[in-house]
Amino acid sequence: MLDRQHLTILREVDRLGSLTAAAERMNVTQPALSHLIRKLEERHGIKIWMKHGRNLRLTQAGEYLLALAQRVLPQIEQGERVLADYASGRRGVLRVGMECHPCQKWLMRVTAPYLTAWPDVEFELRTGFPLNGINALVNYEIDVLITPDPIELPGLRYTPVFGYELVLAVHADHRLATQRIALPDDLTDEELITYPVSFERLDIYTQFLVPGHCRPRRHRTAETTELMLQLVAAKRGVSVVPDWLLREEGAELPLKSIRLGPKGIMKNIHLGVRDGEEKIDYLAGFLDMARGREVQAEV
Repeated sequence: MLDRQHLTILREVDRLGSLTAAAERMNVTQPALSHLIRKLEERHGIKIWMKHGRNLRLTQAGEYLLALAQRVLPQIEQGERVLADYASGRRGVLRVGMECHPCQKWLMRVTAPYLTAWPDVEFELRTGFPLNGINALVNYEIDVLITPDPIELPGLRYTPVFGYELVLAVHADHRLATQRIALPDDLTDEELITYPVSFERLDIYTQFLVPGHCRPRRHRTAETTELMLQLVAAKRGVSVVPDWLLREEGAELPLKSIRLGPKGIMKNIHLGVRDGEEKIDYLAGFLDMARGREVQAEV
């Protein structure tokens, strides 16, 4: 019978690279692990891995079991954490994932009052996603996903919490500074500075330049909004940022804000959760506080 221990062995061998290291991590002997895997292979008439020099190479059956372990074990471990929280009298652990660069400054306005209001809840912020936080949410690696680009999937629920407009930031002396609206061909001679995000996730391309059949002269990236605006203020290019961030972080810089197209590019920060979990008290409290930060964020 396949059980959790077999899956754990496969995951630890994959993580650590050897049966010996996995055995040390699991506090058992290496022969004991080998025996467990051998019994599993005999029971099901398969081979899980083969010797490849001094290393182990997974068979197709082994690859399947490893994928199963990576999918199932996080859910089991999450269930154990929840039960441990209830048993210890804590309310729980809230793991928040973020996949958009401008969201962090907004999130900090929610975090401080939340930590005060829910002192028994552990709060974790995770940002190490290659812009694929949906998988982390579905696979129980996080409990809340902050994203401006929600992807509708069965079992997920999104709450819009903060609306904003993406605008073009230019130097006050720029040729476009006197315009109220920028059109796609206005950027063909410009150096465009954006967050380090793939083209298909950049609204300036998907909602503005591509439909207008235009491209900037050059495209470069910067890790933070502050750096992007400093580059624009130094006349190194133009950038696209949320309007409220431009008002706050660019207040002391010689910058102008220009609408992108006649209707602008309107966005919403959404909070994604697994369906039904929005009723958990400490998670519902976070959602309520997040919805309440819109007015403050626009000041």
